[in-house]
Amino acid sequence: MATNIKPLHDRIIVKRLPQEVKTSGGIIIPDTAKEKPQKGKVVSTGKGRVNDEGKVLPLEVKPGDEVLFGKYSGTEFKMDGDEYLMMREEDIYGIVN
Repeated sequence: MATNIKPLHDRIIVKRLPQEVKTSGGIIIPDTAKEKPQKGKVVSTGKGRVNDEGKVLPLEVKPGDEVLFGKYSGTEFKMDGDEYLMMREEDIYGIVN
């Protein structure tokens, strides 16, 4: 599992959340027409961003948060058969309440 990896600095590991397979009108979307979801759950975070003075600024996201991120954000990797994204905190648009 990706919790075995500790991201450095302001990097975050995110697991994409599954996308809806039906539209609001009830049409089933085939796998070939689906886009990758832009919503995920934070699995692990680094300690924070280091500023010019050497101080560590803590991250606003924490493990367990559901977040929205850009379509092409982060770097994908597989671990133990699951797909994850490694991205910086600045690639995250917001936390879903």
